[in-house]
Amino acid sequence: MNVTLSATLAANEEIDRRRRAGERVLHLAFGEAGLPVHPALRERLVEASERNGYGQVAGSPELRAAVAGYWERRGLPTDPELVVCGPGSKALLFGLLIALGGDIVLPMPSWVSYAAQAEIVGVRPILVAAPPGEGGAPDPVATAQAVLHARAQGRTVRSLLVTLPDNPTGRLASPDTVARLCQVARDLDLTIISDEIYRDLVHDPVAAFLSPADIAPERTIITSGLSKSLAVGGWRIGVARLPEPGLRARLLAVASEIWSSPAAPVQHAAAYAFGEPDELVERVTRSRRLHGIVARAVADRFARAGAMVDPPQGGFYLYPEISGFPGSVELAAALMDEHGIGVLPGAAFGDHPSVSRVRVATSLLYGETSDERLAALNADDPLALPWIAASLTHVETELARLRPTSQRRSNRRVSVLKPSPAMNPAR
Repeated sequence: MNVTLSATLAANEEIDRRRRAGERVLHLAFGEAGLPVHPALRERLVEASERNGYGQVAGSPELRAAVAGYWERRGLPTDPELVVCGPGSKALLFGLLIALGGDIVLPMPSWVSYAAQAEIVGVRPILVAAPPGEGGAPDPVATAQAVLHARAQGRTVRSLLVTLPDNPTGRLASPDTVARLCQVARDLDLTIISDEIYRDLVHDPVAAFLSPADIAPERTIITSGLSKSLAVGGWRIGVARLPEPGLRARLLAVASEIWSSPAAPVQHAAAYAFGEPDELVERVTRSRRLHGIVARAVADRFARAGAMVDPPQGGFYLYPEISGFPGSVELAAALMDEHGIGVLPGAAFGDHPSVSRVRVATSLLYGETSDERLAALNADDPLALPWIAASLTHVETELARLRPTSQRRSNRRVSVLKPSPAMNPAR
């Protein structure tokens, strides 16, 4: 096993170190929602603070019923007995890899932890590129070919994963792509893991959302949580909707030996959140609007500088490509070291190292304090707020100064973290 510190967490620590040393670095590397916790959620957490027992491994009945209702309101009838809760969807994804066994097909590029988790449990990921202009779902035809090829070599391939909408690209797989992937999964007897942590943050009004569970409920697992939609990443609460009791039993066996149960006070607050009271629905609506406005504004600055970038459709990411660099590591290093813009190289997400794409996260531009972030959330025009306007100016000015490798000193230091070997697309 050769797994390094998560690229996103490592970049966050590196940028914090530089800022403490007095460097000006615009933080576009970390995928945190960047907003304060709603007061109603804080109240629920406090009122349950005396709950210090472990509780059920699957999560409290109250929480599982609320989560089932959340999916039912989205057209997916859900048995609370097939809901499993954990300390973040990241932990649930890890447990699912163990419970499912076998190798897994991942979209390329995809979130840094998918392949790293596979490496930890001894699963060999098969990276398949998404269709052009899309993200988060491997191309259906290429997926079928890759699975058949792997099985011909004696490998056991049991699952494929999609992210809707996607991190790192900010794009959403089309309903046609999702439908064709579901058919591939049925033909090849694959379980689909659909990571829908950003589902409620689709901000493109013309982007149609289709979950694999709408088409192939008998073989689709959905994972989700509150870290993105309600900005409580540090609370660590995730949920999974499972297709059948046997998988539930295997996942609970794994969970019982890793995390035992989610934190009881957080479960109480999460049950309230998944019930979707009006004040939290409004908060998610405002968050979705803010994420879309700022992500599109940053994408516009990259496009003006000559980058190739698809407009973001959901979440708070974009994935621009800038020519003239040997690869994404060199591009990210130039942006950090010479222009004070912290991003992550596409190679960290399984992209080919020679492709000069970077993942840009825009959600930490909303402000340094809770007051600034709330002002951004409630502003008619958040781009006019001085701190957001200053950040956009910094991006535009520095991108205008960015020069290809051939036009810069050859002895520039490269300090951006290299991708983990687990993300090597050749594996």
